[in-house]
Amino acid sequence: MEHGFNWLSLIPGFEVHEYGHVFMATAVVAMVIIAGLIARIQLNAAKKREDEGLVPDAKLTFRNFFEILAEKLYGLAVNVMGKHGAEKYFPIVGALFIFIFASNLIGMIPGLLPPTDNLNTTFALGLFVFLYYNYVGLRENGIGYLKHFAGPILWLSPLMLIVEIASHVFRPISLGLRLRGNIMGDHVVLGIFNNLVPYGVPAIFYGIGLFVALVQAFVFCLMTMVYISLSASHDH
Repeated sequence: MEHGFNWLSLIPGFEVHEYGHVFMATAVVAMVIIAGLIARIQLNAAKKREDEGLVPDAKLTFRNFFEILAEKLYGLAVNVMGKHGAEKYFPIVGALFIFIFASNLIGMIPGLLPPTDNLNTTFALGLFVFLYYNYVGLRENGIGYLKHFAGPILWLSPLMLIVEIASHVFRPISLGLRLRGNIMGDHVVLGIFNNLVPYGVPAIFYGIGLFVALVQAFVFCLMTMVYISLSASHDH
């Protein structure tokens, strides 16, 4: 689908539709790493104060932003996976949230496409979640994890095996399609109103776009936590 002007198209010989999402995903990772390093430097500086960094900064800083984000997301992880599960799997969930949220946000800059607008990116994220939660299930339950696919009734196990496999295979597909569809739709709507009414009106849709970016990252990570929690459970 055409999205109009893109700054990457100014690079001679660069195929935006083939490699644009790779370039943007790399750029997002680089920006997140830089922001994390700045936040770490600010935290180290705050620890040298008399309050040892216990008092938040008076204004919003990289440190404050990541602290607020981590606190809220960790609280959600505790509610979904329990305290033990949150302690073990929060780093993975947190990394996914930050990457997806930052990827969604970068699409709000005129002339840039979010990496999550491309099915290759969203399916890759869904496949990672699929592989990871199954790895967690095998690690926590051993070969007994596979019994979950057979169901509790022996004579129904062939049917349940087909149903469970189909259900698990559909999970990464649904994660990828949901994320890509919502971000693409939001980006297209924002682009249309930017072209039709370039002043005033688009501000409303930028607000909606920010909300969509946050919600889609939240939903993706919420489903990831549910899948991890189910696979790690010993009550199969």
